Amino acid sequence: MSRIPYIQSENFTGAQKRLCERITGGKRSKGRAYESFFTETGGLRGPFNAYLYSPVIGEAAQRLGEAVRFESSIPPKLRELAILTVAAKWKAQYEWWAHERIGRQQGMEERVIKSLKAGEPPHFESPAEALVFAFCRELLEKGRVSDRLYSGSVELLGESGVVELVILVGYYITVAMILNVFEVPIPDGQKVTFPGDEDEKWVEKGE
Repeated sequence: MSRIPYIQSENFTGAQKRLCERITGGKRSKGRAYESFFTETGGLRGPFNAYLYSPVIGEAAQRLGEAVRFESSIPPKLRELAILTVAAKWKAQYEWWAHERIGRQQGMEERVIKSLKAGEPPHFESPAEALVFAFCRELLEKGRVSDRLYSGSVELLGESGVVELVILVGYYITVAMILNVFEVPIPDGQKVTFPGDEDEKWVEKGE
């Protein structure tokens, strides 16, 4: 169960209602059922319930998330590799659960996903994937990247793409912190990715 209560739609303020409409009616909604945004008891899933507690900042956060996912120049497969690298580093259960499926849809190899999940550096056939993973991992571990990784990433993605990649990593770190601090659960019936103490708290139980 989430540490903060799920705000039900009938209790939304005007600002919360507008924010919910932008989350569920924006680019995230393409090919996705409206109901999938909500838990069985009617709360917004993922980080979005937390966004409702601060609608002004929540609106800025959701818009940034929408931009880095749907408006970035980074190829989708590389984008999802970066997101899963963040999720694995932070052991963010919901972030991994949501983006593992998207990563597969975008063509990520199963062995790469398995290695990331286990906390092991994957073996990449693609030099582009190897470079993006190395960039993200070094950024996560050191808070900066070497000249070699920086110049290689500019050659691959361009300067604008590298800016977008850094912002993407930063956004999904923020999401991971929200999910972990508030112990946001994955849907009931789904398998916890990163087992540990009190596994049950990471699964929705009709909260």
